[in-house]
Amino acid sequence: MLTKPILEKEDKHSPGDLNSGEETEEPVAGDMVGAKIREIRTRYHLSLRKLAERSGLNVNTLSLVENGKSSPSVSTLQHVARALRVPITAFFESEPDPKQVVFVRHNHRPQAIFQSARMENLGKDLAGNAVQPFVIGMEHKGGSGSELIAHAGHEFAYCLSGKILYLIDGLHYELEPGDSIVFESHLSHRWENLNEGESQMILIIYPAHRREKPGGHHFQ
Repeated sequence: MLTKPILEKEDKHSPGDLNSGEETEEPVAGDMVGAKIREIRTRYHLSLRKLAERSGLNVNTLSLVENGKSSPSVSTLQHVARALRVPITAFFESEPDPKQVVFVRHNHRPQAIFQSARMENLGKDLAGNAVQPFVIGMEHKGGSGSELIAHAGHEFAYCLSGKILYLIDGLHYELEPGDSIVFESHLSHRWENLNEGESQMILIIYPAHRREKPGGHHFQ
């Protein structure tokens, strides 16, 4: 007999998130990201100035981000992630409690919010990380960034709305609603919203190594 799945305690959301109808609140994304960057930096015994040197960013910029006084762009997070040698998703994670079943209601998806893109994790804390599903929302010209990406494993994308450009191994693929693409992700690639308004897609990453954190090096 089928039983109703037991739901984990849901994340709280701030009024600025998509879940603004919720009664509870949480700090804005910039506050959480800044605190996480500081936590990782101090774990590696790096001063703020040393991180600035490694990342090529201004020390004052990093200070504002860490103190929650400035929301970092995707590009800024990419530089910081590379300097700290962590995936960009590490800035939005707490210590995981591995699960064999992950049930996520549509209005309680764990989110990472950027200035031009929103990443919603559909499989947070799934044991093994063998499948990493996301819903990606992008403003005009938003996407994975200007730099090409390459990581072990496979990648699948399905366009939900708008128009999305995938550049893979020098070839261009334009995805419209209902279009999909799957490829070996060691091929250099990036993606970008071509639509004047927001575009959405389902992105599923199948990493070659199960120890790889959700999102892996996809945003680096």
